Amino acid sequence: MTDTYRMQGPIIDSLLDTDWYKLTMMQGVHHNYPNASVTWEFRSRNAEDLAPYVDEIRAQIDYLAMLSLSREESHYLSSFAYMTPDFIRFLELFRFNPDYVVVGMDGNDLCIVIDGPWSHSILYEIVILAIVSEIRNRALYPEATVDQALTQLHAKLDTLNRRYSPDELKGFNLADFGTRRRLSQPVQEVIIEALSTHFPGNFVGTSNVDIARRHGLAPMGTMAHEWVMAHQQLGSRLIDSQRAALEAWVQEYRGYLGVALTDTITLDAFLNDFDLYFAKLFDGLRHDSGDPLVFAEKCIRHYEKLGVDPGTKTLIFSDALTFDKAMEIKMALQGRIKTSFGIGTSLTCDVPGVRPLNIVIKMMSCNARPVAKISDEPGKATSRDYNYVNYLKSVFGVSH
Repeated sequence: MTDTYRMQGPIIDSLLDTDWYKLTMMQGVHHNYPNASVTWEFRSRNAEDLAPYVDEIRAQIDYLAMLSLSREESHYLSSFAYMTPDFIRFLELFRFNPDYVVVGMDGNDLCIVIDGPWSHSILYEIVILAIVSEIRNRALYPEATVDQALTQLHAKLDTLNRRYSPDELKGFNLADFGTRRRLSQPVQEVIIEALSTHFPGNFVGTSNVDIARRHGLAPMGTMAHEWVMAHQQLGSRLIDSQRAALEAWVQEYRGYLGVALTDTITLDAFLNDFDLYFAKLFDGLRHDSGDPLVFAEKCIRHYEKLGVDPGTKTLIFSDALTFDKAMEIKMALQGRIKTSFGIGTSLTCDVPGVRPLNIVIKMMSCNARPVAKISDEPGKATSRDYNYVNYLKSVFGVSH
């Protein structure tokens, strides 16, 4: 197989080479908050010099301005009942504006700031992360191949099938969430093809819309932290912001895309707002930080306290998962609540000798006022305004 990820030219060649939740949130923003403005900042959790890649990152961001939605892609989006004609028309007219992005160095740290209208800048997050990841991987690991990634996947699948019986693997629902930190786009696509072929009873889809479209797979995803964070500055009282975010989602999607993200201001604060009304309207909850089994136990107890059968709900786990970790969670919760697993980096950037980047882009302000994520894992907190973080904690009774 050819190492096609070394190709020159644009790394991102489709407007849909992004995660599904960016498009679902984009529609919600388009309909509800068309005048909102936001800023995001890039952050690397690796102690690694990314300065050599600044020029190429800028060039790749400039390439994005050439992208537009094709007729086939537009037709694909219209096949989803909850994607509205006016939003699809907006996407047909949409173009990336590189003026919203500033790339440079802040001392020894790569600095990327996205600043612009929310509905016109929302798609930058995933594509910039994928661009940075691929440029860096191409430079540091020129000998890494698609075949190596495929061999690694087959080894993991063989181990999984040896370790667990068919009955134990039944109900192990796996999705690819690996766009943002992938080794390359071709590696992600080959991994998804292999999972579809060799793990068909368990592989349920991918977050990558372009690959899902071209391979007849289900696109996976609902909302991300930015949706809840932005509502801290979208007009409601701060104490009501999580409920406002959930209510806006319910009104936008009317029963579709019913998975809520729980850890923007810690799980405990979320569950305080997640009353019987929301528990009945949402199909499940997504875990993204903290101990997954502690999370699951709290969610199960919360459903039981509300008189909702946990067996009718689904918990989606997506925090730094491997096959083994996912199966441990699945086995521990068997028969108590439904589970599903989104695995990212360990699927799409797993080649011997390759150390994946741990990079994020997080919203920092909405309408020129600070927003923050506290999380259930202190290292995942995001904000540069510590006074605002302390205020947010005090409002929601967060102690850590």
